[in-house]
Order: sequence, then structure tokens, then C-alpha cells
Amino acid sequence: MPASYADHRAQLKAILLAWGMPADNAETTSEILSWADLHGVDSHGISMIPGYDALRRSGRARMDARPTIIKQTPVAALVDGGGGLGHVPGHFAMSMAIQKAAGVGVGIAVVKHSAHFGAAGYYSLMAARRGLVGMSCTSASGIQVAPTFGKQARLGTDPWSFAAPSADGVPFLLDMATTTVAAGRIRNKVNEALPTPDGWVLDSEGRPSNDPLVAKEKGGFLTSLGGSPENSSYKGYGLAVMVNILASCLSGATLITDPMHTKRPVGMDIGHFFMAIDPNLFRESGDFEADVASFMAALRGTTPVDPARPVMVAGDPQWKHAETRMANGIPVGVGLMRQVRQIAQAAAAPWLLD
Repeated sequence: MPASYADHRAQLKAILLAWGMPADNAETTSEILSWADLHGVDSHGISMIPGYDALRRSGRARMDARPTIIKQTPVAALVDGGGGLGHVPGHFAMSMAIQKAAGVGVGIAVVKHSAHFGAAGYYSLMAARRGLVGMSCTSASGIQVAPTFGKQARLGTDPWSFAAPSADGVPFLLDMATTTVAAGRIRNKVNEALPTPDGWVLDSEGRPSNDPLVAKEKGGFLTSLGGSPENSSYKGYGLAVMVNILASCLSGATLITDPMHTKRPVGMDIGHFFMAIDPNLFRESGDFEADVASFMAALRGTTPVDPARPVMVAGDPQWKHAETRMANGIPVGVGLMRQVRQIAQAAAAPWLLD
């Protein structure tokens, strides 16, 4: 049966607390993870628990870590994630960017010494909910994408997000991997023993495959956005490079091309980037939001090819998922539920999803 949002979030928090995470950090982390599942981003919610458990048990992610400021100016900040999961330092850094944008119009914060931070869209939406334009991106731990024309993995899924407030109260929210799909969606296919659709993965020789284990365990690759050189995969490749420049080169996090990437004695050393922009730097109050609403309405009003599938803008599917799942519960696959239950039992965390 689907889990209610409250039970889903409580289960995540219970596991994090059992792992030794401080209560305030567990509250923030469980909120971000449940936000992803509530909004249909199933690759970045409860499905991350087995991976996080492996990081914890191997000493690659500290559960008691707290972010600290290394240096800052009125407009920018460099944050040390402390070698823990990335949700708390991500929330901390975007909050700093928002605070700085409220004061001087623009705020930028970067994080080093962090790990996976969940769904990038959560952080961009933090800014949009405060009337600001928000951007966020992160480097990746997994090296699983070959550059266009390459036969060696050099990049990750390297996600990027952008959000903007709208006068109608429905923010524009773009959250995308720079690969054809997020790695978590392939992991979910493995969990449920399902094949991947055409165009998601390539084998070690660069040939198309429908086996989700090809990219996970058999030396294959995820495809860059575009899928193939003929379909302009250089665009996804270029976006991935942009993300790594912003998240790693600016913060000083280990480059994904460094042989020591994720192999240092403590922590994963993933880098994140966050920016908030006050539109009132350029427009009179309310004018920007009114234009965004008008623009989005015009796009949604486009005549659809199929009347049963109206034109949407980025964020619309997430809002629909959230409405449905808040009412009917958040589905969790049988295979994943079994894994999470075993992890909860091993940590002596209460089981709340029956």
C-alpha cells in the first residue's frame, strides 16, 4: 500500500536518527527526501536509503556532520559540508544565498566536502518561494557517462535546476540531469527487475542496451542528454562540464576526473553551487512575476497534438504528483520496500510503513 506523506517522512527521519544523525539534521534531510518522492522524483527520495546506508557503513559519510563557513563576502560564501550527506549543507548554503540576495540583490554559495544532496529542484524552489530566481547544481560521485565520441566514463549525471516565482503562485521549476535520465531511475529498474527503455544506457562498446545492470555493473554508460552524437549529445555533455565547473572548480571540491575522486580518507568531497537573484534589481515590484505568469500561461495555452495531453511547463508534473500523492499516498516498490525495511531493522529504527 502507498505510504502517507507523514508516515513516509517519519520513517525516513527514524532511520536517520537511528544512524546517529542529530535531530535537526534528520528533520531537514527527511524533509528533502520526502519532498522528492511526494513530487514524483522517485530517483532521489527513499530509494537513496540503501546507497546512503552503504556510505555510512563504509565511513564515507559522517552522520553527525555539520556545515561550516570557510569564508564569505556580502554576496558569496564558501561552505564546508563536513563530510556528511549533502542535504543539510545544501539547505544551509541556499539559505545563505537567499539571505545575501535579500540584502544586496544577488547571493551565491558553493559547498565542498559534501555528498549526494537529493533533488536539486528543492533548493532552487527555496529561492522561488521567497520571490527570488534560484539556481542549483551539483557534481556527482558516480563516474558513469562517457563524453561524446568517448569510450571511457569521465562524468556523472551532474544535475542542474532553475526556478522562478510567478504571479499565479505556481513557480517555474526545472530540475534535470544532464544525462538522458537520472541514475536513480536506472537503479529503480534494477530494484524491480525491469528493463530500461531504449536510449537510456549503452554497453561497454557503446552499443544500445535495455539491461539496467549494463551501466551499473557491466562497464557500460549512461547516455548524455541527447542520447547519441546524431541527436546532439554534445549538448548534454557541455551542460555536464558547466555543472562541474560551477560546483567543483568554484568550490575546490575534488574534480570528477581526478583519480582521487571519492577516494579521500574521509567523505566524498562532492561540490554544490547555489545562486539566488532578486528580480527587483531590474524590475518594479511584481512586474517580473507578472511576466513569468503571462509567459507560462501562453505556453500552457499552446494547442496540443493530443487533446488528452495538454502542454505543460517545467514544474507542472511535480505539482500534479504532489497533489495526487498527498491525497492517496506515496507508492514504494516492493523490492525497495524490502531493502528499506531490512536497513531499518538493522539500525533498530521503528518500522512505520505497515
